[in-house]
Amino acid sequence: MKKTLKTIALLFVLSIIASCGNSEKKDEKEQVKLGDYSKQETKKEVKATSSADMIDMSNKGIGPIKSVTLAPEVDQALAAHGQEVYNKMCTACHKPTKKFIGPAPIGVLERRSPEWIMNMILNPEEMIAKDPIAKQLLIESNMAVMANQNLTEADARAVLEYFRTIK
Repeated sequence: MKKTLKTIALLFVLSIIASCGNSEKKDEKEQVKLGDYSKQETKKEVKATSSADMIDMSNKGIGPIKSVTLAPEVDQALAAHGQEVYNKMCTACHKPTKKFIGPAPIGVLERRSPEWIMNMILNPEEMIAKDPIAKQLLIESNMAVMANQNLTEADARAVLEYFRTIK
């Protein structure tokens, strides 16, 4: 826990230091030509302000999982195993039906692809570093980094099946 707090504090300090920039460079970009009174439109990139705005079912995430096929019916035995794994490894940060430190898994299959979910479980470090949705989730969780629980692909698949049962 102390290591996690130290890591979070270090990341916070580094982000503050990185945000300090050279104001002279900014002034160069904002200079207006003398005698040019035409109004120029600038395009601004619109970024989502919430992970809820970032629904992209085609995003499979980054990691070992390339394809997942979900049967029409929930595999109850697999879901029961997934619930055991979830209760043992995930409940310190995730509650099934409400946001806690991390997001609640309820309805996650309506917002994320099965591959994305499994890759987030199996490969959180790279997902947080490279995936835009994972980055936004990190911001929304006050920079609480998801710990890699070193689950097997079979355990991650079981957890995914358990997510299908949460109502």
